Amino acid sequence: MRETKNDRVQDVNNMLEIRDLWKSYGTKTILHGLTMSVKEGRVISLIGPSGSGKTTLLRCINFLEKSDSGSIRIDDLSADLSKVSAAQKMALRRKTAMVFQNYALFLNNSVGQNVMEGLIVSKKMPKEKARAIALDMLDKVGLKSRFESKPFELSGGQQQRVGIARALALNPKVILFDEPTSALDPETVNEILDVIKCVAQSGVTMLIVTHEMMFAYDIATQVIFMDKGEIVEQGEAKELFDAPREERTKQFLLRFNLARDSEYYI
Repeated sequence: MRETKNDRVQDVNNMLEIRDLWKSYGTKTILHGLTMSVKEGRVISLIGPSGSGKTTLLRCINFLEKSDSGSIRIDDLSADLSKVSAAQKMALRRKTAMVFQNYALFLNNSVGQNVMEGLIVSKKMPKEKARAIALDMLDKVGLKSRFESKPFELSGGQQQRVGIARALALNPKVILFDEPTSALDPETVNEILDVIKCVAQSGVTMLIVTHEMMFAYDIATQVIFMDKGEIVEQGEAKELFDAPREERTKQFLLRFNLARDSEYYI
């Protein structure tokens, strides 16, 4: 079943729930009363034109940006975003992990130290335990042998894999991917997409902002199409891509759907 921007579905079993989220910069409103729900284990692709508010939404979920108003619930924790306390922010942030488009690694730290940092600082984990987890997570992304390397010794794709390992190490309820392939060269994109597909199979809830339409089509259980700070349409991935209902969604997906239609291949 698909929802449009006017639907307001509430389910206590949702892993993530956002209600009436507003965000402005000065006089410019970026998010217009956005409401969404995500069930546990779902992989959500956020698509839409540049400037539609997708990245801002992720940053509000992770409290990298301060929302003007609204409410959020992640797992068993909730907060009123107009008066959220520092303690609430920290507790909710610990439920999530973020993978950034520009990697956001500490360049003076080793690969292993980058993965361990959040475990030691945020979770107050003993160094040896954090090291064991970091080695395990780096192994999952194929970089265990680069534990002592510095980020500048790695390719862009390898640095992004370190970012993914860092997110996995935190054992979050929700992982937020902000255009994880946008800073990569075309030959490296598939490498990272394959790693994200493996992460998706683990059952962790994921929100992925992406302009890789075929990737969104293949990996997502649900797609949310945003435009001008609003959710225009959302639904099961195959259904939304193959038969969008809203005219704005149809316009956005037109080129992608033409490319998939065999009659256009020579």
